[in-house]
Amino acid sequence: MRRRHPAIFRLFCIFVVLGACTLGTAAPAFAGTLYDDLGERPGLTRIVDQLLVLVLADPRTREKFDNINIERLKGRLVDKLCDVAGGPCHYHGISMAGAHRGLGITDYNFNAMVEDLQTAMDRNGISSWTQNRLLARLAPMHRDIVAR
Repeated sequence: MRRRHPAIFRLFCIFVVLGACTLGTAAPAFAGTLYDDLGERPGLTRIVDQLLVLVLADPRTREKFDNINIERLKGRLVDKLCDVAGGPCHYHGISMAGAHRGLGITDYNFNAMVEDLQTAMDRNGISSWTQNRLLARLAPMHRDIVAR
């Protein structure tokens, strides 16, 4: 009788399960750069416009935008997303930690804004694949935004 290697078998099972889970989430055949897939600067501007409408109406986030110059914020957000997405823009604002210091942003507020960003992208026809690519690049900013 042949002896089985449980560790190898478990690893094989994990790969099979992961493969099955990702079948519906494969990259689109003609995916461009993240910046292109977000609609370049005009697409990012539409997403940010929608995002700001949502966060200013969202009871979980709106108080964090009191006394904020929304037009200035809009420009900074578009530049930041453009930069993060690999576009030709360069964000020249203050650091994420500096921009959010003293605002008392909690995980609750942060997660609500992420939900609002996803809704804004949905409303602008951004695929889940592209949304996940952007969110993966934005996720490390959590530590600089949420108050400790």
